[in-house]
Amino acid sequence: MDQIPITLTPFSIILFTLMGITVNGVLGLGSTGPIAAAFGENGFFCAIDASGKQQIFCWDRNSSSASSSSAVSSRFSSVPSLASLSGGDGFLCGISSNTSKAYCWSSIDPGTDLVPPSFRNTDYSKIASGANHLWRGWGKGDCVLGTKSWEFGGLASKEVFVGLAASKDAICAISGGSGEVKCWGELSSFEGVPVGIRFVALTAGAQHFCGIREDDHGIECWGRNYLALVPKGSSGFLAIAASDFITCGVREDDLIIDCWGSQGPLPSDYSPPLQLCGPGLCTAGACGENKFAFNASILNVPDLTSLCVRRDLKICSPCGFNCSKGFFPSSACTENADRVCTACSLCQNSSCWDVCGLMSTSETQQERRRRIQMLAIVIGSSISGLVLLLLAWCLLPCKTTVRKEIQRKKQCTSCIGKPEVEVDTTADAQPTLSSVPCIGTAQVFRLSDLKDATNGFKEFNELGRGKYGFVYKAILSDGQQVAVKRANAATIIHINNREFESELEVLCKIRHFNIVNLLGYCEEMGERLLVYEYMPHGTLYDHLHGELSPLNWTLRLKISYQAARGLEYLHKDCMPPIVHCNIKSSNILLDSEWGARIADFGLLSTCNKDRSGDLVSDVYSFGIVLLEILSGRKAHDKDYTPSSIVDWALPLIRQGKAAAIIDRGVALPRIVEPLLKLAEISELALKEDPNQRPTMPDLVMLLEPLVKSGLTF
Repeated sequence: MDQIPITLTPFSIILFTLMGITVNGVLGLGSTGPIAAAFGENGFFCAIDASGKQQIFCWDRNSSSASSSSAVSSRFSSVPSLASLSGGDGFLCGISSNTSKAYCWSSIDPGTDLVPPSFRNTDYSKIASGANHLWRGWGKGDCVLGTKSWEFGGLASKEVFVGLAASKDAICAISGGSGEVKCWGELSSFEGVPVGIRFVALTAGAQHFCGIREDDHGIECWGRNYLALVPKGSSGFLAIAASDFITCGVREDDLIIDCWGSQGPLPSDYSPPLQLCGPGLCTAGACGENKFAFNASILNVPDLTSLCVRRDLKICSPCGFNCSKGFFPSSACTENADRVCTACSLCQNSSCWDVCGLMSTSETQQERRRRIQMLAIVIGSSISGLVLLLLAWCLLPCKTTVRKEIQRKKQCTSCIGKPEVEVDTTADAQPTLSSVPCIGTAQVFRLSDLKDATNGFKEFNELGRGKYGFVYKAILSDGQQVAVKRANAATIIHINNREFESELEVLCKIRHFNIVNLLGYCEEMGERLLVYEYMPHGTLYDHLHGELSPLNWTLRLKISYQAARGLEYLHKDCMPPIVHCNIKSSNILLDSEWGARIADFGLLSTCNKDRSGDLVSDVYSFGIVLLEILSGRKAHDKDYTPSSIVDWALPLIRQGKAAAIIDRGVALPRIVEPLLKLAEISELALKEDPNQRPTMPDLVMLLEPLVKSGLTF
């Protein structure tokens, strides 16, 4: 090995080429990857973001929240986009994704390139950072790390390694043959090194090591006085990096970063940013055996098709062939997707019994059914008794609050884990109150329970997706069906904890027959999940424009009226008024009785909910929904000219030709006047001058006679 001293006081770098030993996907001191950490008093972490631009974001112990971490990232805006990262003692190095030149920087002055001038014009394919020397190759003899050296006892000169990580006084590597870890140096630094476990990546702290297991991508750690506090509930990791006492990993299910302490809990002043990090390095060519090309589309980020600057590059991640406890692999790893893990609660045949530990191989299917039936009887009896007690407890306070004249507005106390004052749910002809909780307390759910209820947030449980994130159908342990809305990384980044709690206070106080009511929430391990009532008949959009059954005119008028009631509640009965900002047919859901429910308000709103003047924007959007209900056409459809439903329908309505826009795919009633009146109401809501538009209470008053008049066919 050639060791070339360089002067970068107090910083230095290592550049190396591979000679007989391959080091792919390595992490830790002297390694390269999508996430890296600087050691020492001025230590910090950096990672390549998953936006496709390969820009970096960084954080340190002063990053106490997602919002403050963005301020930390702004300090490193002068660092170019990078293809790989490597951590050293107080500094980081990387290779430019555009020029293949090396760039090194410190947290003190990120804008200054620490690479010696003689090396700045050289192209590199790999780079690794160290302490006081420069590696140019790898040969027989001693390996020098910093100012210490030792012999690689028993190391064959032609042995191939696929992972390497170095601590302050030891080094560990993954054997290319067995996949197991071999370590050299100070014995106490790699005390408890795993035996018989295959790894795909390594990282090292000051005196500890961590690796990603090959089978389930879980974390295994060892070393001096090491206490592995890996976040619970994480299904696996695709990349890891460590500084002196902190280790961070990129979760495989959502590419969000989790961090944990090496000798105890994370410092109180440390919190990683909730931002997506790249799962690996961008490379050319096929991924090869036991690897898959990461598909950026699963991140649900608009216009994101690749995580690499160049479209001909891809990120090859290691396949997993097993799953974490409580899950079984339901499909194998393919060229473009990792193995799929499914909750053991869905295990239905012998292929997963052993993995899930449901039964021994000597038990028959009949015995299994009998056990399940007996268990169902016991659970059913217990639930029935509990339901009766809850009903008695719930109905008693509800009855005592009934008055001849119900107040439409009530002040509520905090409802995040605390009782609230009951909120009126409007009068007139409405369903019974049994479908709405009497106690306005938001239930706190455990992440593990919601993960089980959604089968690990798998695609086949997905109900839809939007700006906030994904929505999943879930069956709770008591059999109740709910909808779980899981925030994506972009939402988590832009909504800090205080904003989330403030919005949650509003959401859990809202109770109305025509609103999709919040049942509870989960804020755990960086996740933000909202649990809502489940709407079995889907969205209005799917019935009007999708593959679900078409709606007759009686239902369409009823839905128009009830959706208006839901918006009226948000505008009039909530204090301060809530502006939805995203009213459309896909955000009007249908419950088990075909009642209309407004969804996706609150956290999804982007306009100012405190300004009552903005309420007219909801009125205009609702006018478009009325046109969709009346005509069966989409709000925007490129197959028609004009493509906008407003540009097409309004001129006809104003010319007295409203009958021309009525949906002829549904049997017309004998008397069409209510439908013509519906067209006139939509025209009022779509006035160009906002001051001329009716309010939502006005629309409710106009729509009510149409519903009560009844239609004959």
